[in-house]
Amino acid sequence: MNITGYLEDVAKEMRKVSWPTQAELIRNTVITLVATVIISLFIFAADRVISTTLEIIYGS
Repeated sequence: MNITGYLEDVAKEMRKVSWPTQAELIRNTVITLVATVIISLFIFAADRVISTTLEIIYGS
């Protein structure tokens, strides 16, 4: 298979892709960003609790 055939196959497959609308893309991006912030805050809080607990235990 040569490069031209490969690129033609790629173009053919790309036409089959169901692309999201702009509204769907924006909504999914917002969901991703909000989930990322929530998870980051949870990890931060867990880290602070664990750090504080270890400081109390080891007296640092």
